[in-house]
Amino acid sequence: MINWVGLWTLTSRETGRFFSVYRQTILPGLISSILYILIFGFTLEQRISEIQGVSYTWFILPGLIIMNTLTNATSNTASSILQMKLLQQLPDLLIAPLSGFEIALAYIVGGTIRGLVNGVLVLLIGIIMIDLPVIDPIKTIFYIFLVSWAFSSIGLILGQLSESWDQLATMQNFILTPLSFLGGIFYSIDMLPTWAQKLSYINPIYYMINGIRNTILGINSSNISISFIMAFVLTIVFSVSAIFLMQSGKKIKQ
Repeated sequence: MINWVGLWTLTSRETGRFFSVYRQTILPGLISSILYILIFGFTLEQRISEIQGVSYTWFILPGLIIMNTLTNATSNTASSILQMKLLQQLPDLLIAPLSGFEIALAYIVGGTIRGLVNGVLVLLIGIIMIDLPVIDPIKTIFYIFLVSWAFSSIGLILGQLSESWDQLATMQNFILTPLSFLGGIFYSIDMLPTWAQKLSYINPIYYMINGIRNTILGINSSNISISFIMAFVLTIVFSVSAIFLMQSGKKIKQ
């Protein structure tokens, strides 16, 4: 049976942790998104009037939502679990009456909430600042949730694999950041040469951006069904991997 009290307690601690330091966990992402809109959107829109029939500022906003969502979801779980390891607090957690599944689930839910909150706030900024139309709000929120869950799971994996802040930063800076910027945030892959388009098709973040761009603006650069399938597959694969890694680590500790 699931220890619902323990699961709720750990999840509440993770959620309360990032809400209590909102100046570090929420405001920076919002400020960055506003700067992207002001600098990249309003400035480049004078040279790039529209892409795929919509204004350039509207075009980049879905990508900014995904970037902010996955960055916050990943960093929340990764930093939290790594901090506990470095402070020697993890053994105390592992001897608690919680299974590896319950511990992993609590961390994933905490990271998912942070990613979801940040993603929705960027969406609201787009609606307020640039009058962003949202064709399907329910699917958009659900998609943000799905992306947040997937990358919260990735963050848990990275946090468990990392032994220092340098290792974690290396994984994030040399894997997640390049994939994010090469996923089509500021451009359509139709503008790329053929070989570069083929490389984009193996970038999972491209499908995330393409999917939410469709739910918000109704446009897409590839089959939208593939984007949704990729989102579900990534969510399941990374969730199972994170839980399995936590369970096997707990057994080793015991």
